[in-house]
Amino acid sequence: MKLLRVLAVPAALTLVAACGGGGTSGAPHSTAASPAPPATKGAHPVSQTTARPPAMAGVTAGGALVLLSSATGAPVRTLVPNGVIGDEISVSAGGQTIYFSRRHGCVDDVESVAASGGAPTLLSTGSLPAISPDGNTLAFARQPTLTRHCTAGQGDLSAQYSLVTRTLSTGVERVYPMLPPGQSGGLPAPISHLSWAPDGTELAVSIAAIQDNEGWQIMLMDTATAQNYLGGTGDTPVPVTGPERGRSYWREGVYLPDGNLFVSRACCAGEPVRNVSKLMWEVTPAGLFTHRVAIGFPGLDHTSLAVNRTGNWLLYLAGTGLYVSEKGARPRQVGSGLIAAAWL
Repeated sequence: MKLLRVLAVPAALTLVAACGGGGTSGAPHSTAASPAPPATKGAHPVSQTTARPPAMAGVTAGGALVLLSSATGAPVRTLVPNGVIGDEISVSAGGQTIYFSRRHGCVDDVESVAASGGAPTLLSTGSLPAISPDGNTLAFARQPTLTRHCTAGQGDLSAQYSLVTRTLSTGVERVYPMLPPGQSGGLPAPISHLSWAPDGTELAVSIAAIQDNEGWQIMLMDTATAQNYLGGTGDTPVPVTGPERGRSYWREGVYLPDGNLFVSRACCAGEPVRNVSKLMWEVTPAGLFTHRVAIGFPGLDHTSLAVNRTGNWLLYLAGTGLYVSEKGARPRQVGSGLIAAAWL
């Protein structure tokens, strides 16, 4: 899939306010003709979420891992004071353990900490941790830090990109590298988010754009049969569907308890790039639209998607604003100043 890096374009407020988008208060919205979802019953606007959401954890823009007030989204307790990176933290099924990543120079480490507090535990080298539904296996990315200082003189970085699963009881790791350059197009394919299927057999791997025309897709990876995380045996891409599908992309996606996906869909790539639409959808693994949660903010990135264990609550970040939705209702903002969030 070849798509250009997307650039935001500012516009006015009216469309999203009317249709139930999410984003930071006062953020730009598009009045341009955004691609409309298919004519499906679930696409009609619904009333905004008003109930109090379950407990949440988050990472502040300053890098602190915190517990959040479910009423206001404000930090109520700090678990790790600094160094934590986004856009993903993951919480064990019982809510007792939070998995996160901290950056030390050019190296990212995956760690865990009890939700009740205490000293963090170092687990491995990597980032973007996602704990399996049964709590036995941790998936995470292992990839270079893309700064001039960290990559100077290293040449082709493709071999440094991999997805790792770690059996927590034994510490045994299985590594799924990126496809070799000759098969992947020669450019790195950084992972931006990971999500386990409800049965724990597959991972939804969100791939970010890095340069030129590469990236922006979701790959469903069978952890038993796949050899690589980007393509080949055991890897199934989620097709982009709906209006302007040839120029649109999945920015990020996570599994719902029924096996469908909650995704951030963006449009459009092109030459020049014009980012006029951000849609928060529920889709099947085949990419077929089932429900519109929100029309988002074209000028903001929509990331850190999460679904609680019951499937009744969704959350995501629009920029650094935290939005929640109950049962797919129109989201409302409950916090700001975050780079990652998850349900406890």
